[in-house]
Formats: sequence, structure tokens, C-alpha cells
Amino acid sequence: MADKQLPIPDATKNDPKSFELLRVWVASKQQHLSLRMGVWKDPTAWGILLAHVARHVANAYQQDAELDPLGVLTRIKAGFCAELRSAIDEPSGQIVH
Repeated sequence: MADKQLPIPDATKNDPKSFELLRVWVASKQQHLSLRMGVWKDPTAWGILLAHVARHVANAYQQDAELDPLGVLTRIKAGFCAELRSAIDEPSGQIVH
């Protein structure tokens, strides 16, 4: 399974206070994720995190496929809003301590 994991960023290796916030996997044709709750009291912080993820994805598309980052962000936002309006599936699971 280790060969299916993405590399851990170098900066995290040098910071003893670093920790993982979110992990997403595809298994059995569905998304499965783990997330660390209790980091922020205000859910707005998760929105900021998702915006940062979108920008990183746009940057990756620019590097990998030479796509315009603003165009990529527009497509990401369209998919995000469409999914919030009419979810393909509902989240399940529980908090594990």
C-alpha cells in the first residue's frame, strides 16, 4: 500500500509540530477520507483550506497540462457548487477518537 501513497512534503519532516489534516482515497469506486477535527473552532477555516487546495490543483494543471489556472479554478468552482446543490452521494462515517 505504501507505493499508492503520495509523498509527504519535505517541510513537514523538518517541523516537529506538523500534522496531517485531510487524506482522501478512492476505493471501490468511491471516495473515502479521514480528517482531523478540533483544529479550528470556526468552519470558515475549512473553506480557506479548500480554496488553498483548489489553487494547488490549478497550479498542478498549469504545470502538467499547460492549462490556464483561472480557467481551472472556474471549472473547480463549477463542480464544487454543482455538488453542493445536488450531491452524488451523502457522507457517512463517524468521528473516531
